[in-house]
Amino acid sequence: MTPLPASALADAAKALWDLSLVRGLAWSVFIVLLVITPMALMSIWLERRLSGKMQARIGPNRVGPQGLLQTLADGVKLLAKENLVPTGADRALFHLAPIIVFVAAFGMYAALPWGPSTAWASPSNIAVGVLFVLAVGSLEAIGVIMAGWASNNKWALLGTMRVAAQVVSYEVPLGICALVPVLSAGTLNVQEMTLQQTGGFWHWGIFWAFPGNLVAFVVFFWAALANLKRAPFDLPEAESELVAGFHTEYSGMAFSIFFLAEYAGMFVLSGVAAALWLGGWDTGIPGLDLAVKAREAIAADAAGWVVAWNLVGAAVMAFKAMVLVAVMMWLRWTLPRLRVDQVMRLCWKFFLPISLLCLVWAAAWVAADVPWMRGAR
Repeated sequence: MTPLPASALADAAKALWDLSLVRGLAWSVFIVLLVITPMALMSIWLERRLSGKMQARIGPNRVGPQGLLQTLADGVKLLAKENLVPTGADRALFHLAPIIVFVAAFGMYAALPWGPSTAWASPSNIAVGVLFVLAVGSLEAIGVIMAGWASNNKWALLGTMRVAAQVVSYEVPLGICALVPVLSAGTLNVQEMTLQQTGGFWHWGIFWAFPGNLVAFVVFFWAALANLKRAPFDLPEAESELVAGFHTEYSGMAFSIFFLAEYAGMFVLSGVAAALWLGGWDTGIPGLDLAVKAREAIAADAAGWVVAWNLVGAAVMAFKAMVLVAVMMWLRWTLPRLRVDQVMRLCWKFFLPISLLCLVWAAAWVAADVPWMRGAR
């Protein structure tokens, strides 16, 4: 049998890599190993240190420099713990729930734009990226409800009922607010929306159809807090009322998966907000337009510079997302927990009408065809 020439093998490998599914799977492994896991460990350390500073205490500072390895040590300890299953629990659903929760938070990363070169820096250039993020993210609620129901515990069941009311409700203003920049830009592709925000920070999405997109960004951020079950919307896992809520009966690695998924969700929703309204991987500095520099590097066939500019874009994207994550942590240790009726009233009487007004405002500007008030299509 005659072996295929090297050029044919290279062409076949390139054709295989060009498939969105294959590229997405490859990026998924990369993201899990080099993005989600270190980011989650760093976020947990940051929250513990930040809460310590705000409460006039030290926080973890023994394991590793400045306590950086404390979360890793806790993870190793949890790996050695037995995963207990309560008597009378639905074993299949009990074990499946944390997997669904993590997969939902992890799947949203596939649509995040990490740099100006789409073929190199995006797991899959999804044409309906915003819709994909909202659809996959909503699966987390199913896993959480499954965890509480399968635990055969009244506290877990009460937490599940709160999840069903809170998370599902806040997905409505969350999705409507995400549609405001979509309407302004005229596309559901997150990478294309980021490209429209290059050329200076005044081109960022928060200035489109001003102040509609700015208000939508603020409402989106608060709705994301409620969707992530973060304080002051942490009623589904209120320790003072429900022990630990929906994950009361979980232990060992299954318990840690819920926290890993929570911090992964914090980062990815912050990344989505950064991509839709804050320029994504764009620095906002006119003289440092990463999209232009990457195109020039591609035209000059300078592969090294293409990689370099995409790495800069990925660092900018990660920095913007981490700033929003830090704000979420700051709010957790600043604001008291709301009551259930206050949480629901805030959603249906305030966030929903405001998000609808922002959508109508953006539609009016697009219909009026004012170029500087919408995305540069």
